[in-house]
Amino acid sequence: MWTDKIEELKEEMAEFEEELNNGCSPENLKLFQDEVKQKFGYELPKEYIDFLGTINGFEYNGFIVYGVDDSITNEDNNQNVIGYIDSNRIWYENEHQKKYMFLGDSHISWYCFDIERKAYVELDKPSGALSATYKSFDDLLSKIITDSLD
Repeated sequence: MWTDKIEELKEEMAEFEEELNNGCSPENLKLFQDEVKQKFGYELPKEYIDFLGTINGFEYNGFIVYGVDDSITNEDNNQNVIGYIDSNRIWYENEHQKKYMFLGDSHISWYCFDIERKAYVELDKPSGALSATYKSFDDLLSKIITDSLD
């Protein structure tokens, strides 16, 4: 479970005097969800929203999980937040990529929710080829955190 892995991540980050972001407030999460619905026409998965309520995105060792864009929240963060909306605008420049919600990335992968298949997936970067499918956001996030600790 990602909550167990996050404790390992916190410990390792502390060695480098880094901290994870706090969670985003319910008010800002609501504004964020409304903005995503308006800009992209879909609702974000509840598991991802729950994660953002605990940790507003993170970047560590080349792995990024997108958070609530700075244009929406005025909350202080321990790390720079790579925004979900701004990132998806970039990835959506390629029409065929609009079938994914891009939740994060690394040097070699994109971590997404496949809107058509209703599945969490890892895509090869930059080809976009499917690398792996995950049963849940929990499994995907656990993979990202585990890889960032290696």
